[in-house]
Amino acid sequence: MASLTNITAEHRSAFEALTSGAFSNFALFSCFADGQPAAAICAVTEQAGEYLIRPLFVSVTDTMRLTDHDGREAAQ
Repeated sequence: MASLTNITAEHRSAFEALTSGAFSNFALFSCFADGQPAAAICAVTEQAGEYLIRPLFVSVTDTMRLTDHDGREAAQ
């Protein structure tokens, strides 16, 4: 039976880029997720004189409910 995962190749690439130390264009970005105060780890690149901010991962907010594939909630 194949394992279930929501992890995409893009998620894996972002995680590997963050943990490898090979890149230095990451920033912690103050933001809102679904209207709730949050922070995001973002890749920041410059293109045509403008900065592009691409969110890679977003912090957990108070209203987020994190569960596994069987619906078991993560410890807080």
